[in-house]
Amino acid sequence: MIRRKRIWVTGASSGIGKALALKLAANNNRVVISGRSAESLEAVISECRATVASADIQPLVYDVTDDTATASTTAQLNSLLGGLDMVIICAGHCEYVDNAEFSVEMFRRVYDVNVFGAVNTVAAALPMLRAVRAKTSADRPQLVAVASLSAVVGLPRAEAYGSSKAAMNYLFDSMRLDLHEAKIDVTVVNPGFVETPMTSKNDFPMPFLMQPEQAADCMMSGIAARKRRVNFPLRLWLSLKLASMIPALWYSVVGPKLARNNAKM
Repeated sequence: MIRRKRIWVTGASSGIGKALALKLAANNNRVVISGRSAESLEAVISECRATVASADIQPLVYDVTDDTATASTTAQLNSLLGGLDMVIICAGHCEYVDNAEFSVEMFRRVYDVNVFGAVNTVAAALPMLRAVRAKTSADRPQLVAVASLSAVVGLPRAEAYGSSKAAMNYLFDSMRLDLHEAKIDVTVVNPGFVETPMTSKNDFPMPFLMQPEQAADCMMSGIAARKRRVNFPLRLWLSLKLASMIPALWYSVVGPKLARNNAKM
């Protein structure tokens, strides 16, 4: 169980980030939630305190794509929390490629949030995580990044989104190595389809669709165990992992059929 931690959650205005922030605040953690809309953040806080009046949850308006906000964000977090034990990077953006027609602007929008937004968030959080003096392994600071199972294998129309999430997996795997001596744990979360405002725009079947609260429970369990990877739901992860292990079958037979189906929608 995650308790009595100072935690910053980005992308907390809706979806997985919101569900996770509500559960963390209800578990006696001090939580700062971030998003671009102050109104949306206040709505999350009101919902939280309607259930747990004593919840320590505070807003911090933050656009992860703002490269100039690093120092001010670190200062604001220090002011709100007096330190940081964990950052959970939930901010994400998804757009799909249709008929292999590439738009540089679209790729840039996706990468600005999913990749460079993650880099900006780490840059703001890392000085505070480095300052933690852990007495036990349970006290070690933790960096958590929410990527996606779309990174496991190439999927139709996911050239931008899937590749950005694959980049996140590699980025945080590398960080795990470089932060080992600093005793900062790194966890990468790869969820499948979760019912959120982002996935509500999907125009294709979403197998094993989960509710945000279910996803948050899976995440909290894996984060508390300090796993390197948290992949869920299991059936979808195993299916995609199997596809990645037999690429000739996936890319020559199965995958193209999915692409044709998507083109007809």
